[in-house]
Amino acid sequence: MKILVTGGTGYIGSHTVVELQQQGYEVIIVDNLSNSSAGVAERITMITGIKPELQVFDLCDAVKTDRLFSENQDIAAVIHFAAHKSVGESVQNPLKYYKNNLLSTINLLESMVKFKVRNIAFSSSCTVYGQPEKLPVTEQTPLLKAESPYGNTKKIMEDMIADAVKAGGLNAISLRYFNPIGAHESALIGEAPADIPDNLVPYLTQTAIGIRSFLRVFGNDYNTPDGTPVRDYLHVVDLAKAHVVALKRMLDGKTVSGYEVFNLGTGKGISVMEVIHSFEKVTGVKLNYQVVDRRPGDIEKIWADPSFANHELGWKAEKSLDDMMRSAWTWEKRRRGE
Repeated sequence: MKILVTGGTGYIGSHTVVELQQQGYEVIIVDNLSNSSAGVAERITMITGIKPELQVFDLCDAVKTDRLFSENQDIAAVIHFAAHKSVGESVQNPLKYYKNNLLSTINLLESMVKFKVRNIAFSSSCTVYGQPEKLPVTEQTPLLKAESPYGNTKKIMEDMIADAVKAGGLNAISLRYFNPIGAHESALIGEAPADIPDNLVPYLTQTAIGIRSFLRVFGNDYNTPDGTPVRDYLHVVDLAKAHVVALKRMLDGKTVSGYEVFNLGTGKGISVMEVIHSFEKVTGVKLNYQVVDRRPGDIEKIWADPSFANHELGWKAEKSLDDMMRSAWTWEKRRRGE
């Protein structure tokens, strides 16, 4: 069964391709390589023994998107990761995010409808909840105003998919995930941003290995136990496995409605300082960090209630924070040749 994975050489996409191939699916990756490299496909091949097909183009190009579906009319489902994803950059350059994230999704949905590809799993985000008034976050938690243009694009992309489902011809599952970190146990794939990292863990590991002079902790005056922001961190491999489960749910006709939403997290809020302490404990490396001003677009605290996904999907995050830190460090050392 052939699955199209957009953004499949990216961080979460590449781990999901591995899980798909290990479950026997045939994968086509589409990626413009704006924040990844073609070498990721080779490393996926090293892990699985199967080479995924990689097509390098931008989904904002409607003609090329149509051609892909025209030439692969046996695509059974799509997993849509492709999007710009930096909160900070989206605040500084919002139109870049609206143009890329929304236009690519419109083109993808139009091609799916045209070529009768019914099933799509969407890589959404807990950013659609804004700063919730009540924690933990359930799927019924109201969607508040997004704190960043990035978060707003995810909300609009969800709306577009939900409306396309209502119009007929599509089934969709939006997976709202919290904060994926860590790397594959092989240390062949992991988080590898093309520019200066915007996310905590790659910046942390690059600081530990000496690429960055110090780690910036954005604010220690939040209303949290130690003053630093709190997130729900989950291992990227646990997250990748959830996509395969969601896909199978659609393909087996087990969805309860045409459009479903699931929160993916551990259900535990962890602060930035707790992440730092876990890393130092499992690696023995002392981190040089400095507390700086809060960052625009960041929320104070958020964590999931994953019980609906646990029950309905039969999926549960299994790996611990220490597991996440250990795998992230092994990956960082391997990619730097240490």
